Amino acid sequence: MKTILLPTDFSKNSINSIDFAMALFKDVECDFYLLNVQKASSFISDDMMTVSSSTTIYNTIIDAAKKSLTNIISKIKKRHNNDKHHFHSMVDYDNFIDSINQVSKKNKVDLIVTGTKGASGLQKVIFGSNTVRVMQRCYAPVLAIPDNCAFSDLNKVAFITNNTTSFTMDHIKPLADLVTLSNSKLHVLHIADENHSVQNQSENIDFFNSNFVNVIHDYIDVKAKDIYHTVHKYIVENNIRVLSMVGEKHSFLERLFNRHLVETFAFSIDVPFLVMKNG
Repeated sequence: MKTILLPTDFSKNSINSIDFAMALFKDVECDFYLLNVQKASSFISDDMMTVSSSTTIYNTIIDAAKKSLTNIISKIKKRHNNDKHHFHSMVDYDNFIDSINQVSKKNKVDLIVTGTKGASGLQKVIFGSNTVRVMQRCYAPVLAIPDNCAFSDLNKVAFITNNTTSFTMDHIKPLADLVTLSNSKLHVLHIADENHSVQNQSENIDFFNSNFVNVIHDYIDVKAKDIYHTVHKYIVENNIRVLSMVGEKHSFLERLFNRHLVETFAFSIDVPFLVMKNG
């Protein structure tokens, strides 16, 4: 049984990520927790003018969110009709990240699947700020689904690393599960830049060769400012369907989300992105 957390703000892209999760895990027994987190600042006081004096604003907001979640779950069940999938709705009135972490810990969540907002013009960013915060600060691994990304055969999965860490199966279990589930070929992209040595490269190559059947190793020397362009080019040229990595604080992940560089290169990832935790 897999336990999957699906944060939703009822937007089109969050519904798309839920549909993606339904398709990805169609053959897997799953508990899906749909979570909506409310905050007072998102409501305009004029909207509350019709609220009865005997009803608190809090209850009105929560009740409306609960009805929306019930409606979404009803539509999902009708659309996918999968007896393996079980649904739970949760509404919280809290800090977004704190709420996700509390739910993840309490329910032993295996994976968070979340949608991302589309990018446009000069303000392109890799993902919406909420998604980046979830990746950086949440305990559970995160699979981010780009806006309008429909589920398809995930036959090629890339894992990028600069080999400053030696990996264990505990680190990358979500990746191993995904590769097994989709019968994917794994591309390990070893990146060396001017700031990082590759002292664990040989050890990690042996690790991946020992634990995965279809593995391709590629090696790239690149300047830090060119990482985005290089990774994106690799995704396109190799028809990669999912990009993955292990996130470490104050290192590769944070550089990957540096807004200045993202805007400079107008770079956006248009494939699902799996970020796992180190330890």
